[in-house]
Amino acid sequence: MNRRSLLGMICFAGVLPAQKYTGPRPAKPDVPYLLHASNLVETEAASANEEKRKDDTAYVVNGETSTARTPLPEPIFLFESKAVSPDKLQLYKLTARNGKREVVFPPVNKRRKDASEPIHLTVKRVADALYRIEANQFLENGEYALTPEGSNQVYLFQVY
Repeated sequence: MNRRSLLGMICFAGVLPAQKYTGPRPAKPDVPYLLHASNLVETEAASANEEKRKDDTAYVVNGETSTARTPLPEPIFLFESKAVSPDKLQLYKLTARNGKREVVFPPVNKRRKDASEPIHLTVKRVADALYRIEANQFLENGEYALTPEGSNQVYLFQVY
């Protein structure tokens, strides 16, 4: 009889509705927000300028540091999707030099060891159109950008 009761409770637990998300919500859709406990910090939105350099292509943003900062080496973002799919977001480390932040890509046919690669992200839906995005690795101190694939729109932040 105990086995049947245990089996019944396990089956009943699987039928229970998922818990409703009650945490903070982003003020603006399609803008990633850094999650700090129960506070949200809006990432710095900008447009990256494309520059051709010899064989490489650089994407450059003015300013050496971002106004959005986090001490967390594995940042968590909340993202309310309206027009931008969270699965299309990519994370890149930027290099600060000469008062600007940039990421440089070699031509597709010339792969190099120092080529910029996106940092892996995990995307999890937490409510209708609300997503939790996490970096899958520890980030070094420095400047970073989240960008929708194929877009020059960037959302900047700094890990310190």
